[in-house]
Amino acid sequence: MKKPYVYVTRKIPAALLAPYKDDFTFNYWEREETSVPREELTKQIKKADALICMVGDAIDKSILEEANQLKIIANLAVGYDNIDLEAAKSKDIVVTNTPDVLTETTADLGFALLLATARRLMEANDYIRQGKWKEWSPYLLAGADVHQKTIGIVGMGRIGRALARRAQGFGMKIMYHNRSRNLVAESELGTTYASFSDLLKTADFVVSVVPLSSETENMFDSQAFQLMKKDALFINISRGGVVNEEALLQALQNGDIQAAGLDVFKEEPISKDHPLLQLPNVVALPHIGSASMETRTSMWNLSLENVAAVLRGSAPKTPVSQ
Repeated sequence: MKKPYVYVTRKIPAALLAPYKDDFTFNYWEREETSVPREELTKQIKKADALICMVGDAIDKSILEEANQLKIIANLAVGYDNIDLEAAKSKDIVVTNTPDVLTETTADLGFALLLATARRLMEANDYIRQGKWKEWSPYLLAGADVHQKTIGIVGMGRIGRALARRAQGFGMKIMYHNRSRNLVAESELGTTYASFSDLLKTADFVVSVVPLSSETENMFDSQAFQLMKKDALFINISRGGVVNEEALLQALQNGDIQAAGLDVFKEEPISKDHPLLQLPNVVALPHIGSASMETRTSMWNLSLENVAAVLRGSAPKTPVSQ
């Protein structure tokens, strides 16, 4: 009997596949420096029983029309805006993601990005490497304190709550905005619910952890940035599409906000010539929120467990609501 065929859009450690080799046939895109071309993905999806993909892979309606026997799409991420859920549902294809296993790691990165932006760490590092440090002075590369300040978390899901726990350790006042109130976060973490506009007006640090949807696309626009305090910092570890990047650029150039720390962008990979990357008060990272060795391995394992469950006729661990 022919074994089910699983295609993976990036190179995956062979050791992780070993427990499943007797039951399934695996193939993956081997060139780590590039993502799988659309023509190759189309070719593979025609014969795949399962697909493991990443946030950079556009699994849209046209490509799903080529899926003849696909039973599951396992997305190696929490977000799944790269997948057309309606198209998948119409073909009875299960979609899964990897929540929980990356929560703490992503929150670590988010808070590290906040600290790096506030204390101007990248500027300071470049300052030394460029041989500019000639003497000490009181306000040399002086940044902003984080302790005792107000953090405004937009999106109080798993990662939002994990960020709030870290903020507690810095004695920060924690505000949040969410489409519905999170009473557990309020009682356990001492968070205070606020409208989006009130949060923007009040917070010293505005951190976006909302998923990308029709409701959140471009929610951080020129009006949002103008509501923020002049010395406020904006941090985005969610999706690039929640930000109007032209509005953010203008806000930074005009001094409407002080600085930004960005792990995600509307177009990824972002061009090295992008105007945002030319500003000294922008800390930019290549979408590495969950990029620790331990967490990425856990994400792979959860994706494989979901694939195995569906192909064996069972329910997956982490299905996405379709």
